[in-house]
Order: sequence, then structure tokens, then C-alpha cells
Amino acid sequence: MSRKRRPEPRAFVAWAVAWGLAGALALAAASATADQGAPAGGWAYDVANELMSPYCPGRTLNDCPSSQAAELKAWIVAQDAAGRPRADVENELLARYGDVILQAPKATGFGLTAYVLPVVAFAAGLALVVTFLRRQGARPAAPPGVGTARALASLDPDRARALERELEAELEGRR
Repeated sequence: MSRKRRPEPRAFVAWAVAWGLAGALALAAASATADQGAPAGGWAYDVANELMSPYCPGRTLNDCPSSQAAELKAWIVAQDAAGRPRADVENELLARYGDVILQAPKATGFGLTAYVLPVVAFAAGLALVVTFLRRQGARPAAPPGVGTARALASLDPDRARALERELEAELEGRR
């Protein structure tokens, strides 16, 4: 019978590093190809990628296939070409469409809960785990047989003696 050889840890690490590098190169190539479609200079295409579409929920303005989104992108490009500051255009869009065009909520008012709540939940969970582990570590381990002795002590004396005799008889039978 032949024994199967276990792969060495070094081989596994080399394999994981090779696949990680291949993935990173593929990601870099995809990123470079995506950036080639955007013209150099100007902020209009960045804004279209950063703002959510008011016409296609859950999609950026650049990813939305609707004709209204195309018109809005063309308007943003025209504002960029006219030399209007990016902040002014973003403020106008925010005033026109509201917070629905933001990818993340503002860190003020009710939107602040989106940033604070996960931190509070993580801290509470961590405190719960630490408390549980401390209590588990503080409990002394019961010596073997203590549970049996307590159970026998709770029985009436005649029944306890009968159980002891049965146990002794069984142990003698195994020898």
C-alpha cells in the first residue's frame, strides 16, 4: 500500500502567491482598459461615475441606460466644457435631485447613524464575547466523578447502596 504524500506548506504558499499575482495583474489590466475610454482632463466623467442615477435605482449615472441619464450626463459634460466648477455642478444636482444621488449618506443628522451604528454594534459584540470568555475561564473545572457522587447523595440511602452493589458486581464481572 502506498502512502499519499501531503503537499508541503511551501508548495501551497507558492501556489497561492502565483494565483494572487495573476489575479492582481488581471485586475490591473481591466482597470487600465476601463480608464482608456475616459478622455484626459475634465471632471465630468468622474462625476458621472461617482453620482447615483435618479432614473435607475442602485446604478451610477454612468451605468444607467435610460435616455434621461444620457441627457443628464451630456449636461454635466457641457457644464465642464463651459468651465463651471465641479462643486457648483454637484451642489446644483444635489439641490435638484436630493440625497438620492449620493453613493453614501452624509455624515450629518440621520445619515450619521450609517457610520456610527456598525461601530457601536461591533463594540457591543466584542464586549459580549470578552465577557463570555472571561466567565468561562473563571469557572473551576469539576473533578471527574463529582457529578456521580452528587447524584448518589441525592438518592435515598437504600437505593444508593443498591446501585453501589450493582456497580461493584459489574466491575468484578469485567475483571
